[in-house]
Amino acid sequence: MTHINVLDPGASPLDYYGYELRRLREAAGLTQKQLGDILNYTGSLVGQIETARKVPTPEFSERADAALGSEGLLSRLVDLVLRNQLPGWFRQVAELEARAIEICTFHTHLIHGLLQTKAYARAVLGALDQTGLDDRAEVRLARQRIFEKEKPPVFWAVISEAALCQESGGPATMRGQLAQLLAFENNPRINVQILPFAAGVHAGLQGSFDLFRFASDPAIVYTEGYGSGHPTANPDTIQDCSLRYDHLRAAALSLKDSAELIRRVMEERYGEHSDSVA
Repeated sequence: MTHINVLDPGASPLDYYGYELRRLREAAGLTQKQLGDILNYTGSLVGQIETARKVPTPEFSERADAALGSEGLLSRLVDLVLRNQLPGWFRQVAELEARAIEICTFHTHLIHGLLQTKAYARAVLGALDQTGLDDRAEVRLARQRIFEKEKPPVFWAVISEAALCQESGGPATMRGQLAQLLAFENNPRINVQILPFAAGVHAGLQGSFDLFRFASDPAIVYTEGYGSGHPTANPDTIQDCSLRYDHLRAAALSLKDSAELIRRVMEERYGEHSDSVA
């Protein structure tokens, strides 16, 4: 006989989601296996989500809402669940991303999380810790749902050429990640510029940072350390980082030339022939 884990729906958003999923499934007269068959998932996965042992995805939630006639309840809950799964110190950043009308980022050795593929996210997140990697990658990618809003933010990313050359996850993963960057080429709200090695000394030598602008609230600058984040609305810091970002964009390649460099790195560094090189 299957052990039924009794959840406290008030314990966490994940517990509340599992409680609601079980309530809706039982109201529909379905077993976990039957619901899994309908959703094209395993009954075991349904059980793990119902008992808060597995994090649901937006895709799972949409399918479950359709199958159970729950009028989008699970799809609304999943955003809260996924945000709650982020490290405590990073949740404020996810909230800033969700509220911002413009996000400007500069990264030196890493593609920004809002632009990552799942394979790239897994490679980066798994550098020191392989536990729960699928769930952690899904949680990171869920932040990208801000681009699906009716009025998504304008996103500017200045990325050092070093991030294109820092191989994360192998050639196939990097090909997929660079192809993802190229997929935004004709999207006026997601803009990617590469700061080439040839730029030499530049305004971002002090490190990566994100700049968030809002419709009515003061702008916020966010920097990050090991296991900690540092948001600030200090006017002097905002002014300094805004100026730095203007200079970084000026020093970076144009959008068109950036795409050409990404294409060249993808073909020359991570082309199909690279997989067979010892």
